[in-house]
Amino acid sequence: QVQLVESGGGLVQAGGSLRLSCTASGSIVGLFRMGWYRQAPGKQREWVASIFRGNSGNYVDSVKGRFTISIDNVANTVHLEMNSLKPEDTGVYYCNLQKLVSKLDYWGQGTQVTVSS
Repeated sequence: QVQLVESGGGLVQAGGSLRLSCTASGSIVGLFRMGWYRQAPGKQREWVASIFRGNSGNYVDSVKGRFTISIDNVANTVHLEMNSLKPEDTGVYYCNLQKLVSKLDYWGQGTQVTVSS
């Protein structure tokens, strides 16, 4: 089993910044990708960004140029630096770890991000 513990999030005004972190523990063997999803009220969960090892990361178009994902492979921790936040970025942000061979997905408990206008 894999456990994901998130930190960060909170309330910020539009234009502000927040940093999310997620540390994985447990049965972390083999190749895996880590990333972030978010779910706004009344909407489906959507993919935000993901990263594999030392790659630069991939992003949904709506956050490109504003969000930066990074990973510490030694600490098994992924960070999401969010700048120039907009009210539409509001939602619960979930950390995700996907094992690349088995395609098993693991999820964090979610952390609330609220951007006020």
